[in-house]
Amino acid sequence: MIANEYISIAIFIGVTALIAVIAIVLGTLFGPQRPGPKKNMPYESGMDPIGPGQRRMPVRFYLISVLFILFDIEVVFLVPWALIFSDFVERGQGLFLMVEMLVFILILLVGYAYAWKKGALEWE
Repeated sequence: MIANEYISIAIFIGVTALIAVIAIVLGTLFGPQRPGPKKNMPYESGMDPIGPGQRRMPVRFYLISVLFILFDIEVVFLVPWALIFSDFVERGQGLFLMVEMLVFILILLVGYAYAWKKGALEWE
């Protein structure tokens, strides 16, 4: 019975994958293909590359992106909690759920304060 509810999602994923494959195949078959020595250079821009092909990225960039993902996941957990909180209050378990979420937020705030203190949130 539960599998019947997911059939429409499976069909949707299958149809979108089929459309993507068809688009790639049609582009490969009917797209312009005029290779040449200049066109086969990096980025297909026709310009001679200047400098190294790879550039060093600062570690701070990756640190900020990981922190963004961390706090984005926090929101993902807060929204369902907020939606079910009223049901727990009606059943008399609201205090337990509130303390549990406060502990979760406190742990995240400690991590946020640590990152702030270390200067991880400052962009140069």
